[in-house]
Amino acid sequence: MSTVMPPVQRAKLNGIEMAYYEAGPRPKTSSATPIVLCHGFPELAFSWRHQIKALADAGRWVIAPDQRGYGLTPGPPDVTAYDMEHLTGDLVGLLDHLDVQKAIFVGHDWGGIVVWQLPLMHPDRVAGVIGLNTPFMPRSPIDPIAIMRNRFGPDMYIVWFQTPGDADATLAADVDKTMRLFMRRPRAVQVAAEPAEGGSTFAFKALLQQWDGNYQPDAFLSEDELGVFIQAFRRTGFTGGINWYRNFTRNWERSGGLASRIDGLPCLMITAEKDAVLTPAMAEHMPALIGDLEMHMVKDSGHWTQQEKPDEVNRLMLDWLDRRFPN
Repeated sequence: MSTVMPPVQRAKLNGIEMAYYEAGPRPKTSSATPIVLCHGFPELAFSWRHQIKALADAGRWVIAPDQRGYGLTPGPPDVTAYDMEHLTGDLVGLLDHLDVQKAIFVGHDWGGIVVWQLPLMHPDRVAGVIGLNTPFMPRSPIDPIAIMRNRFGPDMYIVWFQTPGDADATLAADVDKTMRLFMRRPRAVQVAAEPAEGGSTFAFKALLQQWDGNYQPDAFLSEDELGVFIQAFRRTGFTGGINWYRNFTRNWERSGGLASRIDGLPCLMITAEKDAVLTPAMAEHMPALIGDLEMHMVKDSGHWTQQEKPDEVNRLMLDWLDRRFPN
């Protein structure tokens, strides 16, 4: 990890000590606009290693945190300490620590959910948003967990995650196997998304128990890269990340007063053609909800787009940044 990531730094903020990685030229002014890269589950700041280098090489100031409960950023035991108020508050606290007013926030997977909420909850701290795979979604009419349970079944992984302790123990029992199961190319993930006859969609508990552990030919990470994730989650377990999912209902309950549109803010949405979890179709509604939106799709990529197709992601991000936020 030390060969591809900048030195780790730490900031005490919002009741935690956040680990983050910083690269590129850091202007000595509070009007500077860093790019903050926000990872998903089960990931780390390390997931952005290709983008950190490309952005820094292009003269961009870039920061990638291990977010609350992940990697080198420990989180509290209380499940409600992982709700959207805390997750967005951590990123605002990071800006305060860096002594800057606004940032361009980039989010993938769960990180995408968080960065799309930032303009609604902290509009004065956001200069722009890039969503990778994760679309901006309107507030659902009912509890999203109830929707997922009804649509995908009781064993769908997000519904399964609501049960205290079960998923935590199952995923941590063999971290090597768990990470190999998740970190695979789109063909394997698409197969995993298909329900057994009469069963739930995305039933990862059963899939993990039944899978023979054969990582080939679906690997896209080297053994060294995969080892970074395995080592990190062996040390921390998965509870911190799973607790983000355990706040779906709480976040929904507390979001009733938020705006339903994003206007006056440059936004970029990058979808992945073969993402079975966050499909391109899920982003089709976004032009009706965001006033200043540009959209692109990465061909032949699955869910882990910034790692599967780093060159294409870097090209799209830098092209948009150069046009909307010139150095």
